[in-house]
Amino acid sequence: MQLPFLVCIAILLPACAQHSASYTPHLAFLKPVRITIKGYSGNCMEPFITRDGSTLLFNNLNAAPENTNLHWATRINDSTFEYKGEITGVNTDSLEGVPSMDSLGNLYFISNRSYSNTLSTIYHCNFSNGAATSISLVKGVSKQKPWWVDFDVEISTDGQTLYFTDGRFNNSNNPETADLVIAEKDGTGFKRLANSDAIMENINTGGLEYGACISADQLTLYFTRVPLPLTQTSAPEIMVATRNSKDEPFSIPSKIESITGFAEAPTIAPSQQIVYYHKKEDGRFVLYMVRKE
Repeated sequence: MQLPFLVCIAILLPACAQHSASYTPHLAFLKPVRITIKGYSGNCMEPFITRDGSTLLFNNLNAAPENTNLHWATRINDSTFEYKGEITGVNTDSLEGVPSMDSLGNLYFISNRSYSNTLSTIYHCNFSNGAATSISLVKGVSKQKPWWVDFDVEISTDGQTLYFTDGRFNNSNNPETADLVIAEKDGTGFKRLANSDAIMENINTGGLEYGACISADQLTLYFTRVPLPLTQTSAPEIMVATRNSKDEPFSIPSKIESITGFAEAPTIAPSQQIVYYHKKEDGRFVLYMVRKE
């Protein structure tokens, strides 16, 4: 089966009723600022800022005619980075995208390189100075069902908790569902939390949710949402939800109002005060940032 895919889901969700819970308090953000990556002029999607703030990871366009690969750049200041090239040792002729990394340099990413054989897409490797080594498939999270795809992976700062999206595609390679799921470290792999649905009860709806980003303390969740059914005017929105402890469900989320247009894939800086994301602008994907007031 040829996987269509994923990262590529540039249009996803709300719908159905949400369960009782407090709403996320209004979080005010300043005017968005365009990000400059010196030495790079291509599409930039699925950004991730490393836990020490020194490095930007991203992928290029996640659709044909480009071969989607992982790239990296180093920080000059909050809104300026210097392009260093593709991450070596990880990219193939298949799709590689949606990077996320813990504080110890363990890099997680999405690839459809083995989906036809494994029904799995989440990979792990070690990252250092632009190079990836010891690449392996993450065990224990896939549903192991055809047409179901795990995508948009996010690893917690401590490397113990995985946030990702279960998506079901139809025969036309379009997403029918997309929900956020939580798994915890289990030996060399991960195991889905038994109460993942309960924790995400105010996040997941009858539409599509994807692109999770978790704060360092795991009490604030950013993600992307688009209404279903998809229409000519459907556009993703970047949402935020909070909770008081890791044992509680996230609150009913609110939209980050200062982020407008076709915007997806939030990632948070180590200060927890700046959110980066990609935006479609004049037919190309570029990066922006918003800072909390």
